[in-house]
Amino acid sequence: MKIKHYLTPTEVAELLMVSPVTVRQWASRGLIEAQTTPGGHRRFKMDEVERFANERGLKVPVTDESFKVLIVDDDPQLRSFLAEFIAASIDGVVVKEAKDGFEAGRVVQAFQPDVILLDLMMPGINGFSICRQLKDDVQTQSIAIIAMTGFFTEENVQRIKKAGAEACLSKPIDTDELIKILSRVKRTKAV
Repeated sequence: MKIKHYLTPTEVAELLMVSPVTVRQWASRGLIEAQTTPGGHRRFKMDEVERFANERGLKVPVTDESFKVLIVDDDPQLRSFLAEFIAASIDGVVVKEAKDGFEAGRVVQAFQPDVILLDLMMPGINGFSICRQLKDDVQTQSIAIIAMTGFFTEENVQRIKKAGAEACLSKPIDTDELIKILSRVKRTKAV
């Protein structure tokens, strides 16, 4: 199980082998610190869950240390090439693909990637909107986003960085630059 920066009461309950109601009661009594989302839902930081568990002699399972990359692009050949290239270039990486913003939304929830390679110009919802939505959500805001575009302009670069992207690469992708950025993100995620 990949441990996120913020966990839901159900995820905390699964880790500590109790019911979600118990976790909510602990939070209500101030025994475990919780953040509240704009929608009124509780979220728990992993280090707070670990502190709480250690004080009570509970064990927290070892986390999955794989580095997860999601490629979101409407070009199936580019997605496939990037997936194979990244898997062959970075140790301990797991790569998934999504063909558009709608599919990306489903995959992000299930896969919980560390990094998203995001095409800016796709049919339906574009990369700018996807990036803003991910960065505005407390559960996904820590995902690093690397934008990719065939329409590489200073305006697009500034616009996507303002939306929260780490970097913007032009297509065709400079694979050396991509691996350099992914390696840097992997190091920061491991800290």
